[in-house]
Amino acid sequence: MTTAATDIPGRGNFARGVHPDSAKALSADMPIKAFPPPAQVALAVLQHVGDPCTPLEGMDKAKTEVSLGDVVATSDAFISAPIHASISGTTAAGSVTTLPNGRHVRTIVITAGDTEQLAGEAMIDDILGGDWPTKDIDSLPPGQIATAVHDAGIVGLGGAAFPTHVKLTRNDTKPIDTLLVNGCECEPYLTADYRLMLEFPAPVIAGALLAGRAAGAESVIIAVEDNKPMAVDSLQRAARGTGVKVAAVRTKYPMGGEKQTIPAVLGRTVPTGGLPLDVGVVVVNVGTTAAIARAVLRRRPLTHRVITVTGAGIARPRNLLAPIGISYGELIEHCGGLTGSAARVIAGGPMMGFALADLSTPVTKGTSGVVVLTAADLHAAEETQCIRCGACVDACPLDLVPTKIALAARHKDWPLARRYHMAACMECGCCAYVCPAQIPLVQLIRMGKVQMARE
Repeated sequence: MTTAATDIPGRGNFARGVHPDSAKALSADMPIKAFPPPAQVALAVLQHVGDPCTPLEGMDKAKTEVSLGDVVATSDAFISAPIHASISGTTAAGSVTTLPNGRHVRTIVITAGDTEQLAGEAMIDDILGGDWPTKDIDSLPPGQIATAVHDAGIVGLGGAAFPTHVKLTRNDTKPIDTLLVNGCECEPYLTADYRLMLEFPAPVIAGALLAGRAAGAESVIIAVEDNKPMAVDSLQRAARGTGVKVAAVRTKYPMGGEKQTIPAVLGRTVPTGGLPLDVGVVVVNVGTTAAIARAVLRRRPLTHRVITVTGAGIARPRNLLAPIGISYGELIEHCGGLTGSAARVIAGGPMMGFALADLSTPVTKGTSGVVVLTAADLHAAEETQCIRCGACVDACPLDLVPTKIALAARHKDWPLARRYHMAACMECGCCAYVCPAQIPLVQLIRMGKVQMARE
């Protein structure tokens, strides 16, 4: 039986938001398949929020032998996460890549060797399949779990890429009572989390219990949008006897944002500029919990992740378990390539993703999907003057005034931008989605944050 919104403290909804076409049917019925072992990967040294990693000795030079799972780059900073080899082979000379967000970062290039690589069903079984015990989790020291998560290089796999061990490290001044697992996947087109919950719920449940234990949470709740009833049922069956609750919440964008999931499930409001920690909550993604289970129970680092490759511009949409560091172009080619109508390739989803200019760009830990839109998908309307309609204000799930923030960013008026809480914007895209003047609100705010930080 599906848990209804009335079975949780919150009402299963949040204020404002939008209802874009989900477009998930393109890939929702495609089971997770293993991407074939690549000939080469390029591992960016910055794949997370926080400080970039530094390559270990020899890793940015040619002919250093590495094995799958070896640490290749690390950092002493607390807000950082080490990077591991996603294939076995030898390093090539280091290079530089431009990430989808425009940042230029160093890469560690590994060329596959002659040793047999993890492939096919064996790879899926090793990473997601098999048994995931949950009975003795309460006996594990919380600090040991957080340390294992750090050493495995785990970051938020929902797209934010915040180092997960930071969230799970207990803060005595702000105790946690609830671990909230985000299985909403509200971004249009993307179905990686959906397929994970449907096909491999056991590591999600085990990882959720481990994360709850580390954070000191008394309760663990997994939130899933109510347009995914099969995923809800799958998780509920896997959660029987564990104490983990599964709650179906309203289907609305951006339900997957932690400041929207928390009021929907728990009825609590995170203050503007605040964190879930301020209201006694830690939020992690379902893919992240599966990675936590593998790190703690199988002592394996994060080297692969599930990625959706979809859109009307893709010949054969799929959900792929792929090694971190392969290129977007390789993912697209494996899915039959671009159709003749393909017009734009987006890293991530269409609401919060970045348009790609170079398909040789490598995927990172935060890559949840690749969406290829056609000319018919794109709105060709030209930008006009703001008509003060307030549609962006009505849609903003954080109760901000996007048009004021964007105007301040456009004119580099940083005191005004701060007054309207530009830093609090989650860049969800609701404002731009509803703007009748087609003002690129998100792009202006995103660039404003960068420029304000520099100046």
